Amino acid sequence: MPALFQRFCLGRAIMPNRIVMSPMTRSRSTQPGDVPNAMMAEYYAQRASAGLIISEATQISPQGKGYSFTPGIYSREQIDGWKLVTKAVHEAGGRMFLQLWHVGRMSHASFQADGQTVAPSALSPDAQVWVADPQTGTGTMVDCPVPRALSTAEVGAVVRDFARAAGNAMEAGFDGVEIHGANGYLIDQFLRRSSNHRTDQYGGSIENRVRFLDEVTTAVAAEAGAERTGIRLAPYITARNMADDEIIRAILLAARRLDEIGIAYIHLSEADWDDAPVVPSSFHRDLRNTFRSAIIVAGKYDKQRACKMVGDGLADLVAFGRPFVANPDLPRRFKDDLPLAEFDPASLFGGDSHGYTDYPAYAGTVAAA
Repeated sequence: MPALFQRFCLGRAIMPNRIVMSPMTRSRSTQPGDVPNAMMAEYYAQRASAGLIISEATQISPQGKGYSFTPGIYSREQIDGWKLVTKAVHEAGGRMFLQLWHVGRMSHASFQADGQTVAPSALSPDAQVWVADPQTGTGTMVDCPVPRALSTAEVGAVVRDFARAAGNAMEAGFDGVEIHGANGYLIDQFLRRSSNHRTDQYGGSIENRVRFLDEVTTAVAAEAGAERTGIRLAPYITARNMADDEIIRAILLAARRLDEIGIAYIHLSEADWDDAPVVPSSFHRDLRNTFRSAIIVAGKYDKQRACKMVGDGLADLVAFGRPFVANPDLPRRFKDDLPLAEFDPASLFGGDSHGYTDYPAYAGTVAAA
C-alpha cells in the first residue's frame, strides 16, 4: 500500500492515513458574531475520514478579521459553536486542528472598530478582500486600505491574543492548533522586507523579522502544547506585494527555531495557480534537513504527486483543499481510484447548505480486482 494511505503519528494524533484536509475559507458562520454553527459541524463531520482536518482560518480577535462571515475563536459564543464542530468530527472518527489567523493588512475598514487596519508597516498590500452585506449575504471583492503600523506594545498584545485563542481552541475540543503564518497575512508580513520596514526589534535583520513568528509560536505552544501545534508557511508565494529575495533564508531560520520549540509540523502552502512558481525539490530537502518533525505540503497536488512526495520522503503528509469540497470521502476515492466530483465555484464563499453540505459520498461499489 502506498505510504499516503498508511497510518501516521502526528504529535498525539494517530492518523489512519496521510491525507489532510486543507484550511479553506467558506464563510458560513452565524451572524452577528461570526459564530460556528450546526451546518459547519455537519460539513466537517462529513469529511472526518481525512487523516487530519485543519479548520478554515479563524480570527483570533476582532482586529484579526479580514473577510465577511469567517468564524472567530475569541468569544464565549464562538467557543461554544466550535464545540458543536469538534464533537461532530470526533463522533465521526476524525481529528481536527483549528487554524489561528490574524490577517494584518489584508482587511477592510468595515471590519475594524476604529476603521483602521494594522500591519508591521504602513504599506499597502495592493490586494482585495471579500466584503458582504450582512443582511443579504451578497458580497464583492474590495480594495484593502493602507494600514497603520502596529506599535511595539501592540505587537506584544497580538502575541497574547494568539495565545488566548490557542487556549480557547483547546477548550473547544480541538486536537491541536495551526498558526497561520502564510499567504501574506500578519506573520508573513513580519517575515518579509517588502512588507516590514520597522526599525524596532521586529524589523531590519532576518533575525528580527523572524522574532514575531518565534514569539507567537512559543506562546501558542505554551497554551496548546508543542506536540499539538503546527504552523503554515508560504515561502514561494509573492502575491499581495510579498515578493522578497530573502524570504527563503528567513523561512529556514524560522524552521530551525520551530525545530527547537518542538512543534508537531510545518505546513507548506505552495501556490496553486497555473503560472505560479514551482517549489524546487532542493528547498524541500533543505527544510527536511532543518526541521525534524512532520512536514505537510499543499498546493495543486493530485494522488500521483502526493504519493511521490511521501514516497520520496520529502513530505510526511499531503493536504488537499478544493478536492475535499465536492468529495467529502476523498481518501476513499483516492485509495479505490474512484472518480472525483467537481465543485461549484459560485458557492465557495457564503450562502447556505448548497455547495457546502450537499455533496454526496460516492454511492457506487468498487469492482473486485
